[in-house]
Amino acid sequence: MNIVITGSSGFVGQNLLRYLADFNIVQLNREQLKSPTIEQLGNCEAIIHLAGKAHDLKKISNPDKYYQVNYELTKKLYDAFLKSDAKKFIFVSSVKAAADSVEDVLTEDHQPNPKTDYGKSKLMAEQYVQSQILPAGKSFYILRPCMIHGPGNKGNLNLLYKFVRKGIPYPLAAFENKRSFLSVENLCFVIEQLLKKDIKSDVYNVTDDKALSTSEVVEILANSSNKKAKLWRISSGIIKSFASIGDMLRLPLNSERLQKLTESYVVSNAKIKAALGVELPITTVEGLTMTAKSFKNTSLTQS
Repeated sequence: MNIVITGSSGFVGQNLLRYLADFNIVQLNREQLKSPTIEQLGNCEAIIHLAGKAHDLKKISNPDKYYQVNYELTKKLYDAFLKSDAKKFIFVSSVKAAADSVEDVLTEDHQPNPKTDYGKSKLMAEQYVQSQILPAGKSFYILRPCMIHGPGNKGNLNLLYKFVRKGIPYPLAAFENKRSFLSVENLCFVIEQLLKKDIKSDVYNVTDDKALSTSEVVEILANSSNKKAKLWRISSGIIKSFASIGDMLRLPLNSERLQKLTESYVVSNAKIKAALGVELPITTVEGLTMTAKSFKNTSLTQS
């Protein structure tokens, strides 16, 4: 099968290239995406659109950049797809297109209400794809992954691993939050299945099966380094009081950061599993363990 992939130089893209090594792959770069043509798509049978501007947690990005990259480039690529001979368009969006915070379990039936420019731009791209007339024989699949991790990932899990490896205690163990994670291995598996199987054009959440508390994640990271997890169960009331002081004194720990560290965000993957008729190849714990071991190997290489 001939496939076009955008964003192949990124974390997910590099893992996907390895996973789909048996496919004939054409990679489109950012410049080509600015004016994609039918000629660039060639005789491809499917397009996997990974390219996008990631969520900037430091909040220093120009908001317009999100719409230029996440919406405008997706729109142009999808227009080219509709005119091409390609049959499938797989767009990797984000759960943040649906909600920035979740009170129960996030399903695809949730009415989208993103608060950030990142989430809004992703939702705009989703809505554009869904609003166009789909020619016979073509399909689109909008994937909403939650927090993706795996070898080569340099996000919050890597930072947390460094603290655990140094023996620094995790002081927020009293907060009983639950979060969904997604191994890049499972994401690649789902994408491969979509290339091989025909299911309904729709929006699908993608996540590992089991949600974990941050304390459980700390234990997994510690075990991967043959260390004992140091979990401090300091009263949540005391922690919140410190965070309130942080609001006034502009300290690193403030109420907003505490909320992000301790909130729950649980996502359902029932719809995509039922549509494909599959079980995911690795469990949440197996995936996180693989990621943690990759951090350990990187640390050993650099030391």
